Amino acid sequence: MSVCGEAVGAGSLPSELVVHIFSFLAAPDRLRASAACSHWRECLFYPALWPRLRLSLRVSPAERPRLEFLMRKCGWFVRELRVQFAADNYPTGGGGGAAAGEDAAAAGDGEAPPPLSPRWLDLLRTYLELVLCVLSSVRNNRNLQKLSLFGDISILQQHGSISNTYLGKVDPDGKKIKQIQQLFEEILGNSRQLKWLSCGLMLQIVTPTSLSSLSNPIANTMEHLSLLDNHIPGNTTLITAVELERFVNLRSLALDFCDFTAEMARVLADSNHVPLHRLSLLVHSVSIMHKSLDNMPKDENWQALTRNSTNLRVYIMAFDVKSDDMLRILKPSIPLERIHFDSYVTCVSGAVVDLISRQYDKFLTHFILMNDVVDMSAFPDLSDNRNEDPLVLLAWRCTRLSLLAVHGYTVWAHNLIAIARLRGSDLKVLEVTEESIDFDQGELADQDVDPVHNFIEQVSLGLGRPWHAVMDIELLSVFTEPTRHFYREMQSFSEGI
Repeated sequence: MSVCGEAVGAGSLPSELVVHIFSFLAAPDRLRASAACSHWRECLFYPALWPRLRLSLRVSPAERPRLEFLMRKCGWFVRELRVQFAADNYPTGGGGGAAAGEDAAAAGDGEAPPPLSPRWLDLLRTYLELVLCVLSSVRNNRNLQKLSLFGDISILQQHGSISNTYLGKVDPDGKKIKQIQQLFEEILGNSRQLKWLSCGLMLQIVTPTSLSSLSNPIANTMEHLSLLDNHIPGNTTLITAVELERFVNLRSLALDFCDFTAEMARVLADSNHVPLHRLSLLVHSVSIMHKSLDNMPKDENWQALTRNSTNLRVYIMAFDVKSDDMLRILKPSIPLERIHFDSYVTCVSGAVVDLISRQYDKFLTHFILMNDVVDMSAFPDLSDNRNEDPLVLLAWRCTRLSLLAVHGYTVWAHNLIAIARLRGSDLKVLEVTEESIDFDQGELADQDVDPVHNFIEQVSLGLGRPWHAVMDIELLSVFTEPTRHFYREMQSFSEGI
């Protein structure tokens, strides 16, 4: 500026220098800085500043103008795109939780599902429009390396028959759904660098023919594939064992458990396939209702898979699955590292917990047990008719356990103290809700000691750090947003190779 000999402002800096300065700023600061002048505003959307874009969108009409602006600016060059669609404040008349699970079961028995409120129909309509906006903006992006889409809308997760009932009201001729599917296939067909493809609970985006749009060179170099959609009708699957043969470089995979067959396990165990490091499986009562467990991998299939993939670790989430089905699913040779139970109607039995602690003691690090019961005064007790509490045995046997979260099951105070002492500071996360904790009458009868204060003190001493029970279950995201929690954890689990 001194060389110029005149008053020159920061707006006269070369664009390359402004972009370089912007690169040191966090995204919010970058946006604020761009408001300084029109020149800086023009520099805001240089491709070098936005290699990745991660969006969490409310399914609301107010999001559309902002989304269209951002995707118009970045969609054609962004290399990593992650989008979550979330409906805030679920309206009544077709929500989630226990009622939705029961409605899904009724639909599976041939009964008509309940009518949706106008608000729900508006949500579905807006959801389709936002998905169209995102996909149309990246359809010609040949530099896209990571694409992750997640539709966290309660109604989409719970109602297995949504495609045949509710969509007809917001998309009568099916044009929007067909357009969405065509755009998704265009993105796959145009991709030249795609390494990561993740699509979770996105209503009818992926079809059984979608992956055929990927060229062989791209399929051969794909490193992560996630296809989670538990309301695909009948025995339809999004990927077959024959299609999976093209993905020889796959290092992490996430599927509906009913879609992961013995034949798929044999494909992944073949010496032509690179070792698989991460496998995430979603077990949903709706899928089990419409599909069969007869084709699931047998123990010898798991043994063959782990011989080829010695570092394989498995993450399972079970939605309202019967204990008898879980006892069939949990084969001894599964290298199970994480398991998450989320129940609305069906509770997990002590036998299942005991089996997990005996079979997976060398691998298990995360154990989550959530039960969304209506009657808060009568939680099931896993230790009924047992000499030892299954959760205490889990903590004793599973020496790598680092996370334990429980709600909706009775956890006796003295057992929780034992768990804290057994695992100590290695148990990095211990989340138990206040209403789940119960005391023996003998502990309550001792007038000289405050049982609650003594209990908290003993657990804290066992863990080697201050500890308190979870006072407000609504603050526990693993309970309030189970599918989003699973998808987020699955992403980090798959990336942590």
